[in-house]
Amino acid sequence: MMSVTTGVVLLRWPLTSAVLMFLASTLKIQFRKADYAGLAVICSLFGVAASCWFATGLLGITLVDLTLVWNNIKDVMMEVMSQTPTPSEWPMVVT
Repeated sequence: MMSVTTGVVLLRWPLTSAVLMFLASTLKIQFRKADYAGLAVICSLFGVAASCWFATGLLGITLVDLTLVWNNIKDVMMEVMSQTPTPSEWPMVVT
């Protein structure tokens, strides 16, 4: 029975992430009222993580896609940095 429940929850990720965002927001408000700033920040981070999970799920982005994008960004940045001039190659203006 537990596996069926887990399967339904995981298949309903939009609902799950929306509930997580709501709970994080509610807890953040309660913690701010009670002067628990640290716990409020932690709840805010949970809310941001849940909203990122929600958005990437809606867009169909997986961890494999994120890895590919990150590797591409890294390769492009390395290529750009390899073509930058050294300080000795910079034009100097003597006044």
